[in-house]
Amino acid sequence: MGTKGVGSLGLALAVVAVDQATKLWVAGTLALGASRPIWEPVLALTRVHNRGAAFGLFPEQTWAFALVSAVVVGFLTGVLVAERWSAPLLRVGGALLLGGAIGNLVDRLRWGYVLDFVEIRGFPVFNVADAGIVVGAALIVVSFLLGRTR
Repeated sequence: MGTKGVGSLGLALAVVAVDQATKLWVAGTLALGASRPIWEPVLALTRVHNRGAAFGLFPEQTWAFALVSAVVVGFLTGVLVAERWSAPLLRVGGALLLGGAIGNLVDRLRWGYVLDFVEIRGFPVFNVADAGIVVGAALIVVSFLLGRTR
């Protein structure tokens, strides 16, 4: 594994660390369903337990999503360690996606649900891992649309 692979894994681990630290803080600070306004009326911290997929779709499928997450983690780890993606957008996107997938997988295995807490009015409640997944996937799509697939 070269420096690009190390850097990608480092970014993924940073996403996991920030995600898990914020979730542990929320778990110790807010009761389930509790909300703390940050910037009214736009932003609040609201503790939600998501037992489904993104945005609460397909509830009570924790183990199915854990299995899918594990496959995604394995695939992305392999691609990043082998440095199969040399395009910067692909590497960064893959690292963000990997970190997010690991963060939510840890939740599913530890608690049986994903702890979400960032509430932007008009959007579903999410967490740092979810943000990594969405931004990472967007960067990967943009890279492919630009023709930068290696």
